[in-house]
Amino acid sequence: MENYPYVITISSEKGGVGKTTIATNLAIYLKALSEDLPVSIFSLDNHFTIDKMFAFKGQPVRGDVADLLLETRGSELLHTGQFGVNYIPSSSQLADLRNSIKGPMVLARLLAGSCISGILIVDTRPELDILTQNALYASDRVIIPVKDMPSLENCRNIFDLFDKRGLDKKSLSLIPCLVDARIKFNGPFRDQKTLLRAYATNRGYRCSDIFISKSPKVEGLNTNPEGRIYPILTHARGTEVYNQFSNLARQVLQEYRQTDTPRSLLFQNWLESEEERKKEAYESRLSRLKPDCLLCNHVLSGEQGVDVSYYYETSDGAAAGFLEEKCFTDFLLSAIYNLDKKMDADNQVRLMFQDSSRESFFILKTRNNGEEPAVEFSRYTLKGTLLARKLYPLREYEGRLLSREKSTLHVLVSETLGDYRGPIRDTFLLIHPVNPKNPHSILHEDNYKTFNRLMHNMAEGSG
Repeated sequence: MENYPYVITISSEKGGVGKTTIATNLAIYLKALSEDLPVSIFSLDNHFTIDKMFAFKGQPVRGDVADLLLETRGSELLHTGQFGVNYIPSSSQLADLRNSIKGPMVLARLLAGSCISGILIVDTRPELDILTQNALYASDRVIIPVKDMPSLENCRNIFDLFDKRGLDKKSLSLIPCLVDARIKFNGPFRDQKTLLRAYATNRGYRCSDIFISKSPKVEGLNTNPEGRIYPILTHARGTEVYNQFSNLARQVLQEYRQTDTPRSLLFQNWLESEEERKKEAYESRLSRLKPDCLLCNHVLSGEQGVDVSYYYETSDGAAAGFLEEKCFTDFLLSAIYNLDKKMDADNQVRLMFQDSSRESFFILKTRNNGEEPAVEFSRYTLKGTLLARKLYPLREYEGRLLSREKSTLHVLVSETLGDYRGPIRDTFLLIHPVNPKNPHSILHEDNYKTFNRLMHNMAEGSG
């Protein structure tokens, strides 16, 4: 578990339920109970309570939680804080980052590689935004403070989120918070905490036996002329809340010690297995590539080459490879558009044609045209809008008797879709532009997923 944090997230969509009070004071109690245990904390909210609680006066700040989300390693952002608790400074830039966070597992990945050890506590905003979702999915344990029925009703959204994602809801735990002992009820529910627990149990929620009382003395720790925030451990001795936090910290510490593999380590193991799978899949795709250009038989080296500008693959995966830009441009000019393929390389018409072709992909599919076989040629924008479609006879040679030469359309089709004389294969050829400086990047996982999605969409739409 070294360098893989056990993550505790404090979360509720309801404001004013004591999230930050629990987060900060739980960190201090955990450190007091186990001095050798690294305890760290940061907030995904835009307040600076954590900084006020833990920062030493005049302490220089080097990075903050926004830098964590921007891929800076977490251990490099940790600041030594008061009471022995490490913290990552808060940031006012989080709102600007929300739209750039792609998916709910970003924080899990970042914490898996953070090199933060021990227990890490994450404070969240009172809303279920993308940052809060990331914190929830990265957690070994989620503590959800509830103080009344509205805050209890809001818990449903967190539980529904875990159901939707297929995550284990055993990590979610409600804790009655800011319970006013003066409030009594008639009937089976004698007080506020009993009522909240009963309703939570009735909804199938796990609810802690521990609760946190409402305490004017504790509330006063945040209000003073110095603007400081004082911890319960040192400034609320003799109160019920002091003992309640002690019990909560002991319970958390026990759960931490009973956890053999924290979620961050499990996620890191999964990432490593995914990287190995991606590597094997990439090498498998590389092994399928035809070593030379179909149209000119020029051997294509594995190095980056400016002449390789198109990737082709059949919808059944039986044939794949690259085409040189000059060869494919010549093919389009002569076989498809009946233009002179012998134009000079710097001819303006040819250059314009090349540029427009890079903004398209192409589909070739064999068709039965009655007396002779044919090929349906389709051209699309990169977004999938059909630009042109035409049927061409599939003949082995083109030109007149004395000037006949091998048909490039026939070569392309026969080498990829098979022998046109036999039954028509239920497949098609897709030709897509690639980055000439790095053509093999189309075979990388994310790019190839996009290519495969395009292939699937074309297959669904082909008749």
